[in-house]
Amino acid sequence: MFVKICGIKTLAAAQTAVTFGADFIGFIFAESSRKVHPEIVCEIAGNLPAHVKKVGVFANQTEQEVIRSAEIAGLDYIQLHGNESASFAERMPLPVIKAFAIQSEKDLESLHDYPADFLLVDLPKGNSGKGMTLDWDMLRKAGLPKEKIFLAGGLTSENVGKAITAVSPFAVDVASGVETNGLKDAAKIKAFITKAKNTAGKEE
Repeated sequence: MFVKICGIKTLAAAQTAVTFGADFIGFIFAESSRKVHPEIVCEIAGNLPAHVKKVGVFANQTEQEVIRSAEIAGLDYIQLHGNESASFAERMPLPVIKAFAIQSEKDLESLHDYPADFLLVDLPKGNSGKGMTLDWDMLRKAGLPKEKIFLAGGLTSENVGKAITAVSPFAVDVASGVETNGLKDAAKIKAFITKAKNTAGKEE
């Protein structure tokens, strides 16, 4: 099971995630309390092992801004978290992870035709960190390409095992679920990654 720790702002937090086995590190360039500048990400990325993939999260920014930030930061993936069109995604110079806010089965319909390397299913904005999660049973029955799915939305070390068992995604993605008072918490990062990896191992 691959794990993405998102909303990283410091080298220390990134190194903590890597130490405990994170496969993807997410940096937010969209407006957010976790927003970081590309130059800072470049410094952090330069201190991470090559096998750990750097993901930049964007939302409704211009094509030029996304590409420029990706170049400066040294990203491996571009995550689109807004209303970006299919043609926008196709013009990206790096592999694309497209995020979708899921409330009902109807929201899942657009996933099947969007031209992205990976599809991230998440709660609508503002619902993470409130004890809410996606309907994992609905996702399991939706016939999604599991090998392309990043599962997000209210995940914590307490529920990620159940989520993986229910959905069998390619990867799980967490931000607020490994934070305390808005800051990345090493103990929570370790617990989350350990649970995710151990659950995957049992499935195999």
